[in-house]
Amino acid sequence: MKQSRPIPVDEAYFSQPRAIEFETTGGRSAHAYYYPARNVDFRCPDGERPPLLVISHGGPTESAATSFKLSYQFWTSRGIAVVDVNYGGSTGYGTEYRRRLNGQWGIVDVDDCVNAALHLVREGEVDGERLIIRGGSAGGYTTLAALTFRDVFKVGASYYGICDLEALVAETHKFEARYLDSMIGPYPERRDLYLERSPINHTDRLSCPIILLQGLEDEVVPPNQAEKMLKALQKKGIPVAYIPFEGEQHGFRKPENIKRALEAELNFYSRILKFDIADDIEPGQGEDLPASTHT
Repeated sequence: MKQSRPIPVDEAYFSQPRAIEFETTGGRSAHAYYYPARNVDFRCPDGERPPLLVISHGGPTESAATSFKLSYQFWTSRGIAVVDVNYGGSTGYGTEYRRRLNGQWGIVDVDDCVNAALHLVREGEVDGERLIIRGGSAGGYTTLAALTFRDVFKVGASYYGICDLEALVAETHKFEARYLDSMIGPYPERRDLYLERSPINHTDRLSCPIILLQGLEDEVVPPNQAEKMLKALQKKGIPVAYIPFEGEQHGFRKPENIKRALEAELNFYSRILKFDIADDIEPGQGEDLPASTHT
C-alpha cells in the first residue's frame, strides 16, 4: 500500500473494507463496501453485535470507493461498523445500474440503503436495533428520506442535506439548475413528485432523532433547508440537534469544524442508542447538547 503522506495511527486499528452485493427491491441486487468494527484493544462481548452506520454518498450519481478515509476509521475504531452504499444510480456498475435512479431519486437510493442494512442484520454482522444512517448534500436527502419514509433506522445525521426539493429547484446554483429533471421529473410539470418526495412535507411520518450539521455560507443547499427540518422536529418534540458552522460552505474544510462535527455526531448517537463513549470530548464540542437544541 502506498501512502501520499504518513498516517500517525497504527494500521492494526484499521478496518479493511470488503465489497458486498445484496438483494434489494424488485429482486435486483445492489452494491456496497462494508467496514467491520475494529479496535485491537477491545472485542465485542459474546452474543453482542455492533451498531451499523449506513453512509449514503452524495452526488447522487457519484459513487463510494475504497480509498482510505480516516473518518470511516473514526467510527470503526469506536465499535461502530460502517457500510458505504453504492445505491442504484451510482457510477461504476454499468449503464443499466446508473439509469436506475432516473425518475426514482428518493425511492431507489432509499430502498438500497435500507436493504444494505437489513442484509447485514440477516448475516449476523450488526445489531438490527442500532441502525444509523448519515449522508451529506444529496446523501443528506437520502438520509432524511429514509428516516421519514421508512421505519428501519433509529437515528441519523444530515450534513447540509435537502429536505425540500421544490425549494432546492428555486434556490440552488445555476450549474445544477436542471439536474433534478432526470432524477425526479421536469419542474413545474411534475411538481406533485417534488412535493411527494420532500421529507419536510411528511414530518407526520417522522419519529426518529436527527442531528443536522450545516455550513452557513452554503449556496448549493442553503441553511434554510436544515432550519426547516429543525423547526419541524422541535414542533413534534423529537430529539434533534442543529449545529451551524460559520465560514463553511458546501462541505466542511476547517479541521476544527470537521472534528467538532464528528464528535457531536458520535455523542448524539451515544445518547440516543445509550452506549458509553471513551472519547474525552472538549467542552463546547457537542457533548452537552440537550435533546432538542440549536447551538
